[in-house]
Amino acid sequence: MIGFIITIIMAVVIGIIGDAIVRSNMPGGILGSMLAGFVGAWLGSLLLGSWGPEIGGFAVIPAIIGAALFVFLIGLASRAFHRTNV
Repeated sequence: MIGFIITIIMAVVIGIIGDAIVRSNMPGGILGSMLAGFVGAWLGSLLLGSWGPEIGGFAVIPAIIGAALFVFLIGLASRAFHRTNV
């Protein structure tokens, strides 16, 4: 049970750090940050592999890079969507 809580906390922290790197505004607050953390961890490990420190099942450095990339892509999609609906 404690491992699950650590995983959730790490996903939120990684998502917040990724959002801060891109200087975007990830929609969804804490849940959006958690989603960015999980997707970022998956994307980062897919692109960069699993290296660096590992906490809560996340290779931290690739997860942060993946989360920043995910938040950046969400920001691009959001701006493109808003531009077409105006």
